[in-house]
Amino acid sequence: MKSIIGKKIGMTSIFDTNGKQTAVTIIEAGPCVVTQKKTAETDGYNALQIAFGDKKEKHSIKAETGHFAKANTAPKKFVKEIRDSESDKNVGETITVEIFAEGDDIEVVGTTKGKGFQGVVKRHGFSGVGEQSHGQHDRSRAPGSIGNSSDASRVFKGMRMAGRMGGDRVKMKGLKVVKVFAEKNYILVSGSVPGHNGSIVLISK
Repeated sequence: MKSIIGKKIGMTSIFDTNGKQTAVTIIEAGPCVVTQKKTAETDGYNALQIAFGDKKEKHSIKAETGHFAKANTAPKKFVKEIRDSESDKNVGETITVEIFAEGDDIEVVGTTKGKGFQGVVKRHGFSGVGEQSHGQHDRSRAPGSIGNSSDASRVFKGMRMAGRMGGDRVKMKGLKVVKVFAEKNYILVSGSVPGHNGSIVLISK
């Protein structure tokens, strides 16, 4: 599996020669440095540890500084471990956006936007009570009944109720690479990518 860490820039539209519009998400992908290589002989499995985004040395602990020094690179902000049994990359080498090509099917993992404490209409798509009768002026967005009578005498786990919404780790599958700008480390992906502009995502194929 080929993967790279990137930063979501935003969304735009591109047009083909026939004038067809495609909504795309711009991601600044890499360059990522290989900071550790794990093998089945030494660690029990094969994996690559990749890092993205420079960090000031004064904001890094000594253990981090020494770890990144083995890869001859400055301290990094974001580190991910990628299970990879066929990679020919070694410690200190760089992974760029050129591992992707136009038309590739990819998966993007990110953290969705946090929306705080929300009610059942926004969080679960409840429709409310609709038309109001006399005495129901404040029940249009209420959840309704949440439990049984004296038989269960409790609310079952998993009941759809109001609560914290967003901030979840989500994997978007079936996305496609529309265009790659290797000189700017940009990749244009068709469809929506989880997270706010500036959030960190992991792209894999």
